[in-house]
Parts: sequence; structure tokens; C-alpha cells
Amino acid sequence: MIRKNPSGHIPVVHESAFVDPTAILCGKVIVHENVFIGPYAVIRADEVDEAGDMEAIVIGANSNIQDGVVIHCKAGGGVMIGRSTSIAHRSIVHGPCTVGDNVFIGFNSVLFNCSVGDRSVVRHNSVVEGCHVPPGFHIPSTTNVHSDDELARIKPVSADVADFSESVTQANLSLVRGYNRIRNEF
Repeated sequence: MIRKNPSGHIPVVHESAFVDPTAILCGKVIVHENVFIGPYAVIRADEVDEAGDMEAIVIGANSNIQDGVVIHCKAGGGVMIGRSTSIAHRSIVHGPCTVGDNVFIGFNSVLFNCSVGDRSVVRHNSVVEGCHVPPGFHIPSTTNVHSDDELARIKPVSADVADFSESVTQANLSLVRGYNRIRNEF
């Protein structure tokens, strides 16, 4: 469902993207080409700052927002999701937040008020808030990171973890093409 927010903004979705009919996109949301937005995802840009303005939620080309993901912004802050990035099932990305290119965010993870550098991996059930994850970092499952100092204990991404992220991206690009092909059948 594509909805206008109270400020009058309406999502802009590239024609090659696939948005599942059960997903909700509300407000100042920009979805680039070949993006997959799965069932029951909610992407909502509707809160304004003190001046009545807001930044957009932007989903970069070839990225996938999987089932049950919630993306929202606090007080007009924005969310930028890079290119070829995977946000896995039931994750929460709460702005202000920036997620780079070729990033994998695992199931049930929470990102808040942070940035995650290109080619990084945040594994399942992790929390990242109030810090800047450098490019190429691997945050193991069930890890909570609340400061830049805590990142010093985390090892860079290994090749096998990066390969997994790429395989998820490729699988979801295939889904975009497949669902767009059968779009008018249901």
C-alpha cells in the first residue's frame, strides 16, 4: 500500500521495483530500481523536525527489504539504504541512519542513530546504535554495539561472510524479476 503522509509527501517507487501488496510505504520514501520490498514491510517517513521538515527514506538500487522489516525516522531524520544491500526479515532500521552499499543486516537486528559502512555485515539479533561501523566490518550474531570504542573488539568481514551477503542480494534480484513478471496474475 502506498500512502501519503500528513505533510503531503507520497512515496516514489521506480517502475522496476517490486513492492509486495501487503507492504506499507508512507510519506517521503524513494525506492530506486530493482528493489525488492517483501511482505508486511513498513517503510514510514512521516515525522517532522522542529521546523516542520523531514529527510527522505531512500532505498538504493538492487537492495532488498525483506518480510516484516520496519524502517522509520525520528523527528524528521532520514534513512539512507545503499545499493545492493539486504535488510533481512523482521529487522528495524530507525533513523537517523545510514547503511552503505553491499551491506547485510541479519534477521531481527536493530539499527538506530548509526551508520554502517560499505560491505559490512551485522548478523542476526544484533543491536547497533549511536556509532559508526567502518566499511568491511562483521558484527557477530546477538552482539550489542553502543559506541565507536566497542567496535575495536570486532573483526573485519571474512570472505565467506561477504559471499553470503552477495548471494542474498542476487536471490532477491531474481525475485524482483519474477514477481514483476507475474504482477498482473493476482
